[in-house]
Amino acid sequence: MKLKIAKENFINYCNFERGLSNNTLQSYTYELNDYCHFLLEKQNITDTTNITQEHIKHYLQYNYDKNEDSKTIAHKLTTIRNFHKYLLREGEKYNPSEFIDRPKVKKTLPITLSQKEVERLLDIPLNSVFDYRNKAMLELIYGAGLRISELIHLTLYDIDFNESIIRIKGKGSKERIVPIGEVAIFYLNEYLNYRPQLIKKENSNLLFLNSRGSGISRQGFFKIFKQILRSKGFNENISPHSLRHSFATSLLENGANLRAIQMMLGHSDLSTTKIYTHITNDKIRKDYFENHPRAKEEEENEI
Repeated sequence: MKLKIAKENFINYCNFERGLSNNTLQSYTYELNDYCHFLLEKQNITDTTNITQEHIKHYLQYNYDKNEDSKTIAHKLTTIRNFHKYLLREGEKYNPSEFIDRPKVKKTLPITLSQKEVERLLDIPLNSVFDYRNKAMLELIYGAGLRISELIHLTLYDIDFNESIIRIKGKGSKERIVPIGEVAIFYLNEYLNYRPQLIKKENSNLLFLNSRGSGISRQGFFKIFKQILRSKGFNENISPHSLRHSFATSLLENGANLRAIQMMLGHSDLSTTKIYTHITNDKIRKDYFENHPRAKEEEENEI
């Protein structure tokens, strides 16, 4: 099968038969474009039946040579494997990706913010409709532990102000219900009072709108977030996901059940949620040695 046709068929299969999210489809499209471009330009491969294991290894090495991190390369290999599994399903006799080892990914703890840092980040002067919108968005991410994709797809009908809950459509279109506190509820109501100023000719049911009256995109949100970081003097390596991590860590530090946190975050596997126990254990140790009157002496004796 010709590379271009195979790629388009695979994306259509993921979209219409598997019902994958737009983010996943965009990721697959970007990574397969890169993979197919390499095969065509660097290896002179135009047909999928001519792809060998060596071609894929050359592609992975090409990415290493560009100094891409192991996590990115591992994700690209996953996409390539899914692509060739699909081709095998469609009748091809050989899967060249089958026995290629996945790069070892170094596990890193997520970046979280202290309570003081969260308060400083969320302390947004409210002078315009955009300030009220930005304040409500950040309060909601921290107050409900949302992913950015979940935030920007919220509609006016997903918030139940009477019950103080929010209905979230997460990964794999799985829905979950998360409680939201008084602070987030208050600033959501404040924003909704100003939201009509953002409405243009065609009204949208999406909760958070941009200056053109349409829903905020991921790129638009990240631009807003970076501007807020700069205005507050934060390191711009901090991501919006840090607020989601801080949400989970705050709950765990204050005694919340790990299974309850898993449900609120929308993790399918509890092992994903357990990473936050490492963060809190590190924080406990740090607090102990910084604040206990005999901690330094005990630490020195231990050595």
